[in-house]
Amino acid sequence: MKSQITLLLITVFSLNCYSQISFEKGYFIDNNDQKVECFIKNNDWDLNPTLFTYTLTELGEQKKLTINSVKEFTINNNAKYIRSTVNIDRSKYKSGELSDQRNPIFKEETLFLKVLVEGKANLYLYKDGIGTSYFYNTDTTEIEQLIYKEYKTGVNKVAVNESFKQQLWIHLQSQCLTQNQINNTRCRRKELVEIFKAYNECNNSEYITYERKQNKNSFNLSLRPGLNTTSLSFINAASSYRNTDFGNETTFRLGIEGEFVLPFNRNKWAIIIEPTYQYFKSEKDHATGDYVTTADYKSVELPVGLRHYFFLNDNSKVFINGSFVLDFSGNSKFLFENAGDLEIKTGMNYALGLGYKFQNRYSAELRYFTNRDLFQNYMNFSSEYKTISVIFGYTLF
Repeated sequence: MKSQITLLLITVFSLNCYSQISFEKGYFIDNNDQKVECFIKNNDWDLNPTLFTYTLTELGEQKKLTINSVKEFTINNNAKYIRSTVNIDRSKYKSGELSDQRNPIFKEETLFLKVLVEGKANLYLYKDGIGTSYFYNTDTTEIEQLIYKEYKTGVNKVAVNESFKQQLWIHLQSQCLTQNQINNTRCRRKELVEIFKAYNECNNSEYITYERKQNKNSFNLSLRPGLNTTSLSFINAASSYRNTDFGNETTFRLGIEGEFVLPFNRNKWAIIIEPTYQYFKSEKDHATGDYVTTADYKSVELPVGLRHYFFLNDNSKVFINGSFVLDFSGNSKFLFENAGDLEIKTGMNYALGLGYKFQNRYSAELRYFTNRDLFQNYMNFSSEYKTISVIFGYTLF
């Protein structure tokens, strides 16, 4: 079983290295204003990048370009970055490090700004390890930062400079936006996007919003039949005559999985819950021939965990998941011929799985379970109950 676990871990890390390379159609514009169609590695950056990797063909040589040589790049028409030299305030956002100055402290920097709304009025985002900043411009103004700054006014006192509202009112005045509407806007991505969309619509301007494309199916329900290969043994510290090793048994399991896809990081993360019926039944003749021990264990497992996907292409993806497993054993016992029976009461254990999914419909998974204690009610008994499962899945919706 240890060799199987080692193989599982090696496979996980190997697939991790391979499947992270996801190149998508896009283009970049170089310093000579030449537009180059290519495939760009989509890292789905949380922090704004300073470089990216591309290939000219799907299987071509990988090359890197930095902010010094690229004016703009776009991935799959849903993520766009432009290079701009701007004045940015990098005042600390953490309460213990806030400045005591109300006005921003600007520094000129050249950055890749992420385009959120593109039209007559444009909205951009810049995120670094300190915080998130927003920039904007119109067809008649240069790009500048929307000013939102928390600052200290005394011991344990914090005030906020919300000059971005004045900026919006001055530059986005229209019959569709009222001053009260702008005053009620917070410096948050969703609310700013709505303001810029409203302005462009009011001015009959064609515009584009660049937002992450999320999976419409945020919940998946799947049938999960499979086979368990389980080893079981136990010992009695007070008296060895009940010690029993049942060896390995292969049994059937049936589960139904609810998968909640999380709305970030390109649908790579999900929470999983999988109620599963499983059983183990075996008899063991003791060497003395005096009696037989029977294990009659059936339960409903409830794995609850986190899953991560690695996309290979549009139809295929590999996943790994880790879960803690609750177990409800019901009427399960160890039966001793010519001796008293022992009730099985289980504890929580853990599971690690590696799987493959095809067309978001069919799946197969290899899952390893850590040892599960079957003798929570007995001081002198300890057990070794370990399982490896092969699970097949069919997604209903």
